[in-house]
Amino acid sequence: MNTHERPTAGANLTALRGHNAALVLDLLRTAGERGISRLELAEHTGLTPQAVSKITARLRGDGLAVEAGRRASTGGKPRTVLRLVAGAGHAVGLHLDRDELHAVLTDLAGTVVATRRTPLDLGAGADAVLSATAREVDALLDAGAGGRAALGVGVAVPGPLDHAAGVLHRVTGVPQWDGFPLRDALAERLGLPVVVDKDTNAAALGLALNADGERSFAYLHLGTGLGAGLVLGGALYRGARTGAGEFGHQVIQLDGPRCDCGNRGCIEALCLTAVADGTGAGLDEAARVLGEGAGNLVSLLDIDAVLLGGRTVIAAEERFVRGVGAVLGARARREGCGPAIPVRAAPGGATLVVEGAAQLILAPLFGRGNEIVPAGQPG
Repeated sequence: MNTHERPTAGANLTALRGHNAALVLDLLRTAGERGISRLELAEHTGLTPQAVSKITARLRGDGLAVEAGRRASTGGKPRTVLRLVAGAGHAVGLHLDRDELHAVLTDLAGTVVATRRTPLDLGAGADAVLSATAREVDALLDAGAGGRAALGVGVAVPGPLDHAAGVLHRVTGVPQWDGFPLRDALAERLGLPVVVDKDTNAAALGLALNADGERSFAYLHLGTGLGAGLVLGGALYRGARTGAGEFGHQVIQLDGPRCDCGNRGCIEALCLTAVADGTGAGLDEAARVLGEGAGNLVSLLDIDAVLLGGRTVIAAEERFVRGVGAVLGARARREGCGPAIPVRAAPGGATLVVEGAAQLILAPLFGRGNEIVPAGQPG
């Protein structure tokens, strides 16, 4: 599908703008099929019943909310409940890894309705990667959205990068992308709003939206590279220049193996070298090294938990959780600062990053993301 032929999105974006509308939409989303009444919406948001009625009327008019029956009240007449029409809009999530492109289409509730996966050589150059990406997005929309356009495309890629500008920096192993304006180039190619972020940040955003009590944690992603996503105080932390989380390139062995970044003894180089050994002992060593880096983060940030993910971790989940946990436990005993913080495999498995990429588009609509105006969409 050519960009000039691409149809408009199913949902009206103007209805999704504004803080109060976002609050209402988020409550509709979290209520699910059970729905929520206008009175409950007013109680939870602090808005007046009149304001809630005005917002919900607009959302209903745009097909984003629908009445879903009545619920008995503790007094007076039964309350009419509303629910989100999840299929009224879609978002595309893309994970551009060094060797694979994973794409999903989700509805407004974040439920995956279509998925595609294909080999990708990130080192093949911008034109080849953009062309492959456009083909996959068109096929995804045709398969899952009946050819309708999505609200936008969230793209997760290896860092480092400038999230605000959507420009890649010197990605380890593929330095030719340094300075490339991926967000703007993809928006022009796709004819859709685009947000670009690091793969680790996309995953951490998805985890933060579904966190169960823990407001500060580190997500460590070991796959074709190693990086971290940080959630502090319930919010994704990117840093003033959106460069936070370059966890893999902290040096812990001055005379260690050379890393593709140019340094020696980076945690990433040590982990990948150990994994390449192909033995259980090699995986144990990778887990130990990852644990030392995790311990540094825990000491520095005083976080509540460490979550592990990425294809290498997924392939030996129990071994990595046990190995990293052992290092953190030993540190806690030596320092006498109480029990070690928990180490767990991140929920979501192999789809965590790509579904998090879709949340780069969806979360701000519900007031749950750090808003960045996507390329291709007016501010």
